[in-house]
Amino acid sequence: MVLRGIILAGGTGSRLYPLTKVCNKHLLPIYNKPMIYYPIEMLKSAGVKDILIITGTYHAGEIFAHLGSGKDFGVKFTYRVQDEAGGIPSAIALAEDFVGDDQFVSINGDNIVFESLKPFADQFQKEGNEMQILLYKGTEEEAKKSGVAVTEGNKVVKVIEKPPQPPSNDIIIGVYFLSSNVFDIIRKLKPSGRGETEVTDVQRAYLEKGKLGAARLKGNWLDAGDFEDLLNANIETKNLSGKK
Repeated sequence: MVLRGIILAGGTGSRLYPLTKVCNKHLLPIYNKPMIYYPIEMLKSAGVKDILIITGTYHAGEIFAHLGSGKDFGVKFTYRVQDEAGGIPSAIALAEDFVGDDQFVSINGDNIVFESLKPFADQFQKEGNEMQILLYKGTEEEAKKSGVAVTEGNKVVKVIEKPPQPPSNDIIIGVYFLSSNVFDIIRKLKPSGRGETEVTDVQRAYLEKGKLGAARLKGNWLDAGDFEDLLNANIETKNLSGKK
């Protein structure tokens, strides 16, 4: 089955202001290339050729001008603009026409993984789950700031958003393998107290169906969402690049 790709590159990047006053967050450098190159490479590693980039109105033109049609990357880009922030599921909802009946991978544009996604894509398609999350073994402090999963083997038994006392340090990173029926689930979601739809609610919907799978990263995962993370991502990427 065809596997399509989505990169979520919206938002104003308020946590990286004033850098994002003059540049789209996802074009900020991570060592020797723009941040958005990493999720593009991640999708290509899974064999994805058709990629939808969802961005906000803030500096959107820079994304279009820089990436173009995708010819220089060996892929085909399609673009959608999210007029206002509404949460990850609301952004994914913009991909319904692009996805059709295919399966797809959604990646948050500030996530960086250094291993091929092909084994995870193969696992998703082989096991027959309707959503598969990728897990990274982090620290307790990292888990307190993230969504975490409690698992039994590859089976997810519980997901929790930003737990003050994490029952697990298995962080749910922003890489989601999904079936096309996710759009039906998203249509039924209600905004949380912060006024946005939550990806944790999507995970719980699949958990209730017994169709939420998990896979674990073997290597590093980096998030570049704020200044400390951005600095760390640059340092770690430089160090990891030197080891290759």
